[in-house]
Amino acid sequence: MLGYYNKISSEVYDIDKYIGLSFGDVEFYSDRLAACKGSILEPGVGTGRILIPLLEKGLYVDGFDVSEEMLKICRTNCEKRGVIPKKLFKGEMGSVSLDAQYEAIIVPTGTFLLLHRREDSIQALKNFYNHLSNGGRLILDIFLQTDLEIDKVSTRTWESKNGYIITLEHKVVEVDYINQYSISHHRYEKWSNGELLQTELERFPVRWYGIEEFKLLLEQLGFEDIIISADYKYGQHPTKSSQIITFEAVANKAANKA
Repeated sequence: MLGYYNKISSEVYDIDKYIGLSFGDVEFYSDRLAACKGSILEPGVGTGRILIPLLEKGLYVDGFDVSEEMLKICRTNCEKRGVIPKKLFKGEMGSVSLDAQYEAIIVPTGTFLLLHRREDSIQALKNFYNHLSNGGRLILDIFLQTDLEIDKVSTRTWESKNGYIITLEHKVVEVDYINQYSISHHRYEKWSNGELLQTELERFPVRWYGIEEFKLLLEQLGFEDIIISADYKYGQHPTKSSQIITFEAVANKAANKA
């Protein structure tokens, strides 16, 4: 059984997507959420790259993740920055059940696409809708998959803070065009002075949606007033396949009850 965001891959995530790094998303989410007075939820919180800046701005943000290793690093990062989220816990997007209604739910950086089975992603969206207050907003990033060459190997290398070298070998091993997902295999290796200390294998699924397809799905689930943005420029519709695409949608529960 291949792992998923275990110890080495979570360490690499924290090195590669460190607190303070922004692709324009930190500023975008900070701006879109600036007026929030109530609680915000971030599913798939990772190591806290988005969570922590929002907490530092005085927003009330809870977070959860499926990976305990990611959560350990996130808690450490929160302590280092002097912020404490009220709730930070292990959970899955489709099944988490909280006694709370949120003013906003955010899923940045394409994390939502890790739910590669369509039924799982739909269940997660339903769950988000149920956890939003009336008029609450879902803000969620997706991206299109443009490099689906099977068995093409790419490698990357990082140096950890304690001097270890970590390498990653990535290759796509399966593409399901009918059900719209790919499966990649990741091999992480940790080295010290030429000696291999640890190896970790990861099965990494990624789903893709068409832009209009995803908008229609949100509408079918009861979301309204959907705004589509590209590369974190609010309201600017995507024109290139390489762009990050953000959906902002409102849960109008009062209208749906009528």
